[in-house]
Amino acid sequence: MHDPDLRASALHLAYDDRPVVENLDLAVPPGRITAIVGANACGKSTLLRALARLLAPRQGTVRLDGRALQSIPTRELAQRMGILPQAPIAPEGITVIDLVTRGRSPHQTWWRQWSKADQEAVQNALNATGVADLADRAVDELSGGQRQRAWIAMAVAQGTPVLLLDEPTTFLDMAHQVDVLDLITDLNRRENRTIVMVLHDLNQACRYADHVIAMKSGRIIAEGTPADVITPETVEEVFDLRCQITADPVSGTPLIIPIGRHHTGENDLIPHRWATR
Repeated sequence: MHDPDLRASALHLAYDDRPVVENLDLAVPPGRITAIVGANACGKSTLLRALARLLAPRQGTVRLDGRALQSIPTRELAQRMGILPQAPIAPEGITVIDLVTRGRSPHQTWWRQWSKADQEAVQNALNATGVADLADRAVDELSGGQRQRAWIAMAVAQGTPVLLLDEPTTFLDMAHQVDVLDLITDLNRRENRTIVMVLHDLNQACRYADHVIAMKSGRIIAEGTPADVITPETVEEVFDLRCQITADPVSGTPLIIPIGRHHTGENDLIPHRWATR
């Protein structure tokens, strides 16, 4: 896969009359894993939707390989960029194999029907995500982790050099979260896919991302390697949370240790934050 150039310039995003992102510039590192982090309602998912052309900018431009997303035909864009939204819903009764097969739809035309290459892409996606033995199962009968793997398999079968994931670990238990993030890392390392994902867990972002973007109130506060971005000062500014940073004993990446009132001896001195707002 070639290294895609995905970037946004002077981006303004809004829902109705409510601005969410204002005057944002962003260049996604090609062939790397980027994690977008920040507090709730800071604009993370809104930004991802704009990068996926699911939300049209009020101002500014998102470009892929120098072309504005709005100018790229839908089928062509679907061949170059995959999106996995939060909590996707599969049609009732659809099997895993049928869901994954839908990932090949952008490659089908009236003169190019199902081919051996499509079949191989689907089988490789099933194998890569570990759901080949679930191929004949209904998606709505699967566990949360299995279901998420099936959706990722569909995105893998789509064969795009860019993959955008909105909170891919939401609603999963810890073991399945690690499983899914390991799988995403495999896709990046083995196939050089450029991956952008929104994550809530800062420690997971540090472990799995090469590049971290920290957002607050629709602005990028800091971006760079996890070690450069995840500092006590940035965490306090972005999340309003005091913390200590140490080295993760497993990965060596930054490990955030929150500091709460009950662990500082200040419990009787500091009011609850929601009592002052």
